[in-house]
Formats: sequence, C-alpha cells, structure tokens
Amino acid sequence: MRLTMIGSGYVGLVSGACLADFGHQVVCVDTDETKIAALKEGKIPIFEPGLDELVSSNARIGRLSFSTDLSPAVEEAEVIFIAVGTPSRRGDGHADLSYVHEAARSIAPRLKGFTVVVTKSTVPVGTGDEIEKIIRKANPAADVAVVSNPEFLREGAAIDDFRHPDRIVVGLSDERARAVMTEVYRPLYLNQAPMVFTDRRTSELIKYAGNAFLAMKITFINEIAELCERTGANVQEVARGIGLDKRIGPKFLNAGPGYGGSCFPKDTVALIKTAQDFGSPMRLIETTEAINTARKRSIARKIIAACGGDVSERRIAVLGLTFKPNTDDMREAPSLAIIQALQDAGATIAAYDPEGMENARTMLQGVEFGIDAYDVARDADALVIVTEWNAFRAMDFRRLKQVMRTPLLVDLRNIYRKEEVRGEGFAYVGVGRPAEDYLSPLHIGLKTAGA
Repeated sequence: MRLTMIGSGYVGLVSGACLADFGHQVVCVDTDETKIAALKEGKIPIFEPGLDELVSSNARIGRLSFSTDLSPAVEEAEVIFIAVGTPSRRGDGHADLSYVHEAARSIAPRLKGFTVVVTKSTVPVGTGDEIEKIIRKANPAADVAVVSNPEFLREGAAIDDFRHPDRIVVGLSDERARAVMTEVYRPLYLNQAPMVFTDRRTSELIKYAGNAFLAMKITFINEIAELCERTGANVQEVARGIGLDKRIGPKFLNAGPGYGGSCFPKDTVALIKTAQDFGSPMRLIETTEAINTARKRSIARKIIAACGGDVSERRIAVLGLTFKPNTDDMREAPSLAIIQALQDAGATIAAYDPEGMENARTMLQGVEFGIDAYDVARDADALVIVTEWNAFRAMDFRRLKQVMRTPLLVDLRNIYRKEEVRGEGFAYVGVGRPAEDYLSPLHIGLKTAGA
C-alpha cells in the first residue's frame, strides 16, 4: 500500500519505518527542511535502539522516503497518517491541536480518490470530528474516511512494541476504512495481534485512559514507598507481593522519583482538562498529577537529608538525566526538577547520561557535564542514580570510593542491594526502604575518602 506519514518526529518516524518494513511504500513528510535533509543522509534525529538500522535498510531498498513536498505524497496515498506533536498548550494545559488542524487543512485540497486519514497523534475526544469538519469544509468533494489509530509505543522499546503490540485500536465511522486498516496491519493480524475496532471517540479516549491508568499505578507505588520508609517495610517486596496478583500485575510498580517523558505528564493533564470541559472531573487523575509534581521536589529533599541536611557548597554527582533509559528524551524528566531543587539549596551539580547529554545541555544551567560515571563522581559528596541505565548497574565501587569525597550512594531506582554497596564502604540510600537505610556516612560512622 502507499502510505504517507505527516510528521517525522518520534511517532511518525518509528511508525513509518516499521510500516515500510512490513512491505508498504511509505513517505514521511515534514516541514522541517533540516530534519528531512538529515534523514535523507541517514542521520536519525532521535535515539531509539534499532531505529537507525531500520530506517537505513528500508530507505536503501526504496520502501521508505522523506520529503518536504506534501502534494505528491498526499495525492498518491491510500492512507495518510497524521503524526504531529500535541504538546500541552501554554496557560491552560489543554492539548495544543494547532499542528493537527494545520495538517488537516494542508492535506484537504490535495486529496484524490478514496483516502483514509488516520490520526496517530494523541488527541482529546472529538478531535477526529474536528479533522473531518476541516477537510470537508476545505474540500467538500473529498472522498475521505477519518480514522483514529492511537500509538502505544514505549520509548526505548518502540520498534518491538510496534511489531508485537498488545492490541491495535482503530476508531472509525466509515466502514470502508475497516478493510483498509486491516490491510495496513495485515502482517500483525496474521501474527494474531488483536485488532480492536470501535468508534472514533472511544478510540481517542482509550489512549488517554491507558496512559492515565499507568501514571496512576506509578504514583500509587511511589506513595506506598513513602509509607514503607516510615513503617520499616520494603517497597520492592510489597510491589512483588501485589504484582503477583494477576488482577494487578508487576509492571509499572517500580518506585522511583516520579514519571516523566513526552506522554504521561501532558496526557494526564489533557485528560483532566477534557473531563472538566465535559463536567465530569477525574479526581483520581487530578490527584495523581499533583502527587507526581510534588514527588520530584520531595526526592530532592531526600537527597539533602542523606547528605546530613545541608548541601550548600557540596558537590552532587547525578547519573542519568533522561526520563527513562534507552532514549535521549529529556521532556519532563524528573532529573530537571531534582537538579534545580539541589541547586536552589546551594549544591554544585556534575552530571552524566549515556544518550541525553546534548538535549540536557539546552535545559540545564550551571551543571558540569562529565564523560562517564567516574568523571562526575570525582570529589563528589554524593552519587545519585536518577535514571536506571544499564551502564550504571555494575559500577566499580572501589574505584568510586577512591575518587569521591564522601562515599554515599543515593539510588533512586533501587538497582543495587544495600548489603553489596555497604560492603564496599558506602552509605546507601534507596527508595521505599526501612529507616536505617537513610543514614548519612557521618551518622553510620563511615570515613570519607579524604579523612
């Protein structure tokens, strides 16, 4: 099939490359000439494991191409995907649909023959109706079916998620689009990936409801972690104990510094605003969003407490800046709020991330960036793991102790066992652990490296 992807950002590029790999002819269209020129040269603007190979192989055999010329891409397409950004609108938190509406206005006069226009972007309930109105107003003769087909891609595992989805959701009002969308995803359908056909508004809400529920699950275990610290319980064992219940499941029950990224923060707020607009407020999601925002600052207070209650003129080494591993995405990353709070308290910050350094430099001020964990740990009073990259899972603590001023590890992802770290002469602070885990080196009688 001939497919056109409007937008070559994260969703558009991953989806376009994967659909081309299925055997479809895909052209990704973007107004950013610099980005398109780079893609034509094989330069990928984002970090996603395996994406560079997938793009280059399909571009090389001619199934995937890139263009800034919208006209031929729309005129020749059987299916057009709208995969542009829907960031939070400044001032009120609603999803900014200006890029979606502009895409609809742009393709409308260029449509030829029966065409399925698919909303891949995450959009509020009723957006598909608005897209259809825009197209029909601009081109009353257009033979078009507007479809909702939300993405469920996890950054860092997007290609595998696309190839092996839990489900494929398609919302439509024109039954002609059912056969078209079935053919688009035929390779997955043959692998028995369930296709959920529903109406457009239900499809749009499925995306928001799914993200809100996962955000709520993360926030729930973070609140349990707080309680564990006060009661002497262990949050990891609590999570395992409840996660073995098949009704709950183990995923998204890892306590940490709060959720971030391009989806959960903006989508929870957008759902809150949509619910308020319809007179059906979502108190659970409102509370989830408020708790997650406060969580990041409370984590900074935890770090300060681990350092004896004062970080003024102290050097804190931060490992991991992106909101999760295997991505270079810094959007709403917990590290941003944590570092700002530590700086406000007078700390000097040194930081390292395997892939997010370039983006982090544009978002963080007054931070010293290092070349690896040992570089930023030099003369540090505390080493803080914010993002659980594999590169941080097997560090040489003897080497770290030699270069650090104070052997203190604050493990915000619980990737180390306290006994192991303490056996190397470090003080250890985890998340959701009994109170004795939260003692500074001075409290437990450890000597600093310089003592």
